[in-house]
Amino acid sequence: MKAIRVHAFGEADVLTFEDVDDPRVSEGQVLVKVEAVGINPVETYVRAGAYALLPELPFIPGGDAAGTIADIGAGVTGFSLGQRVYVAAPVSSGSYAQLMAVDVASVFPLHDSVSFGQGAAVGVPYATAYRALFQKAEAKAGETVFVHGASGAVGIASVQLAKAHGMRVVGSAGTERGKALVESHGADCVLDHTQPDYMDELAAFTRGAGPEVIVEMLANVNLNRDLAAIARFGRVIVVGNRGPTEIDARQTMGKDSSIRGMALWNASEAELASVHAALVAGLANGSLNPVVGREFPLAEAAAAHVAVLEPGAYGKIVLMT
Repeated sequence: MKAIRVHAFGEADVLTFEDVDDPRVSEGQVLVKVEAVGINPVETYVRAGAYALLPELPFIPGGDAAGTIADIGAGVTGFSLGQRVYVAAPVSSGSYAQLMAVDVASVFPLHDSVSFGQGAAVGVPYATAYRALFQKAEAKAGETVFVHGASGAVGIASVQLAKAHGMRVVGSAGTERGKALVESHGADCVLDHTQPDYMDELAAFTRGAGPEVIVEMLANVNLNRDLAAIARFGRVIVVGNRGPTEIDARQTMGKDSSIRGMALWNASEAELASVHAALVAGLANGSLNPVVGREFPLAEAAAAHVAVLEPGAYGKIVLMT
């Protein structure tokens, strides 16, 4: 099969397109014929060697994918050959390939109404958004959530999930195209975070009270603004960060507000099972609608790794095999 492999940590050009042996399923695994692969920023950090959990070299990157079941290992029940599925596996489990052998616990049914490209956009983005909103922020119907950076894959997932759970949603984006995307997916208010007064608009929308929940995609830039904006007893969930920042912690005191970090790998098996039960249902009933912003051929994984870190996020970047 064809696959992308990394033989040395480094820049995007270390992603090499090559022939490798087809994987074989072990007990408790299925073999997925991969049709689409989801690209996540975390995979660029792993590729560069700048991540807390690094695989042994050489490795095939990626954990998010969608395709069909090509083989079933011993002990596996509940799946059939040819069945459409999405994969949400650890980030270095080999999804940048035409075939992927993966533990059955990381494989989920993909509704017929959802394209393979959209299926590849589910794993990390939607699981991250769900965990941020409901397992970390403990968000409730009727509360207001501000998705600070809402036009990317996790941002759009957060907007859709919050709306489906009866929350008021404010989202920000940095381009007209991104703002239109956020609005089209149900945000009640859309802000332009390139404008100097956009946080004043957030305050006006909440009548000065602030949002109860903020899902933050770039904490090194925005965290201190979030602390000024958050409601009394509010929760800021740090989903993304690219460097150090300085905050005035006094802003948390009078409000009893909190900053909660999250990493998807810390979720327990039970928590992940709950997450994906909700996502499978949401995909089936149409309340969740993943957005594919750009598609690249598998051989152009290096270009996709550059694109995923560029400003002006718009949906999910996927590789097509």
